[in-house]
Amino acid sequence: MNRNIRIFGVPMDLGQRRRGVDMGPSALRYAGLDSQLRALGHTVNDNGDLIVPLPENEPPGNSRARHLDSIADVCRDVYTHALACLEHHETAIFLGGDHSISVGTVSAMDTHGENVGVIWVDAHGDFNTPETTPSGNVHGMALAALLGRGPAELTHIGRPGAKLKPSEVALIGARDLDPEERVALRDSGILVITMRDIDEMGMAAAAHQALEKLGHLNRLHISLDMDSLDPMEAPGVGTPVPGGLTYREAHLLMEIFSDSGKIGSLDIVEVNPILDERNRTARLGVELAASLFGRRIL
Repeated sequence: MNRNIRIFGVPMDLGQRRRGVDMGPSALRYAGLDSQLRALGHTVNDNGDLIVPLPENEPPGNSRARHLDSIADVCRDVYTHALACLEHHETAIFLGGDHSISVGTVSAMDTHGENVGVIWVDAHGDFNTPETTPSGNVHGMALAALLGRGPAELTHIGRPGAKLKPSEVALIGARDLDPEERVALRDSGILVITMRDIDEMGMAAAAHQALEKLGHLNRLHISLDMDSLDPMEAPGVGTPVPGGLTYREAHLLMEIFSDSGKIGSLDIVEVNPILDERNRTARLGVELAASLFGRRIL
């Protein structure tokens, strides 16, 4: 299926303290995202980068949710652009930047009345709130906010309250959860497929389990945090955790999702070129996007 794809960069590194993910959109573009998608027959328009303030120019504010107001402003801008794509029947790809940008993309789908499930591919749960966070980093609160947990600045983007039900979310690749976050995820009703689960059942079974869980939904949004991959495969991330997805596991995951015919949009987040090796992580992100949007071995 040939698509009209619109790309937006969101060079935000307000959601965490390790600088560098603001250069992620440039790294992904340099790795050939546009040309790879065009080679698959898609029409691609790159709208450039959204305006994001620098951390140096923004007061951190609440230590339990640093830069919250500034992050919410950016997410509202992401929301506006994502909603416009939905209204024009375009496929949106948002390039982070840190994972807090997904609050904006997913909130737009809710406003548009989309019957959408979200697959959150991540080493972390992103299910903290200001009350449970050990770091104060908002990028670790994004999924919780979409379930209606956390500060109103995030939960009220688009409309007040939860944008997702637990039955509309699958978290894949988790292996580094904070203590209170672990309890909250267990109680949430979200399907959480940990790295142990993947080790035991295999990636194909894990991917199909997620699709079955979300089978009642018409469209899927993939929120791909590059730290879901093992640091041996993707060293250029701000919060690397050993024991992640292998190169082939990640590609198989994207290929199976692509086969579902339900992919509507994508976020690629947490690419940090400062920590990378010859842009390996961005190149892998581009390859995974190509697999998600139709590249096949045969």
